[in-house]
Amino acid sequence: MPEGPSIVLLKEATQHLKHKTILEASGYGKLDMDKLSGRKITDIRSWGKHFLICCSDFTLKIHFGLFGSYTINEKKRINPKLALHFSNEDLNFYVCTAKLIEQPLDEIYDWESDVMSEHWKPDKALKKIEAKPTAMICDLLLDQNIFAGVGNIIKNEVLYRCKVHPESIISYIPKARLKSIISEARKYSFDFLKWKRNKELSRHFEVYEQKTGKTNGGTVTRKDTGKTRRHSYFIEKIQKRYS
Repeated sequence: MPEGPSIVLLKEATQHLKHKTILEASGYGKLDMDKLSGRKITDIRSWGKHFLICCSDFTLKIHFGLFGSYTINEKKRINPKLALHFSNEDLNFYVCTAKLIEQPLDEIYDWESDVMSEHWKPDKALKKIEAKPTAMICDLLLDQNIFAGVGNIIKNEVLYRCKVHPESIISYIPKARLKSIISEARKYSFDFLKWKRNKELSRHFEVYEQKTGKTNGGTVTRKDTGKTRRHSYFIEKIQKRYS
């Protein structure tokens, strides 16, 4: 699943499409293709894992889920769910969710919860976390209402950096430690962006999909944790379980 930094890269790669006209929309997705065809793009935005193509009176939202992808001026062997055709360019989306939003985006999105946004508010994230004292930290890091853009890679690497076990219960984690997790969620997201841009992201994984820790040699445990049952990678002797 593309995480927030990957969506930021897509936003950067498509900024030149602002003010261009979609000549035709096609694909097997259940969208009003005629409504997209002939429309001028007014802005390209993102929120967390959502890619947003804005027109004057609606926004096209793309969510890639677990297996979604996109191509620019290239085609895969499978048919795109949605393809946007411009005068000299094509933008193709595969295995994703595409939806037209007619409400103003400010009524839908809390920009202060996007870890990569200039409007990000760490204090707000802390209040949301403390309001769920019985939850596990591994679940809350994946809660898009708190950490929009954080996915499983960021979750695991942040908890390793902060030396916190993924199954730690919120009410037992010291506030200073919670603040460090919140801070690292943003910091690691921008590290992720830098590494992804340089095509070297996986080289920097400390525990994610590793068998031993890269910097300490400790044994990495893989376990499906929390209510989300997503893979967690952690080192027991380094990451403290607060419970």
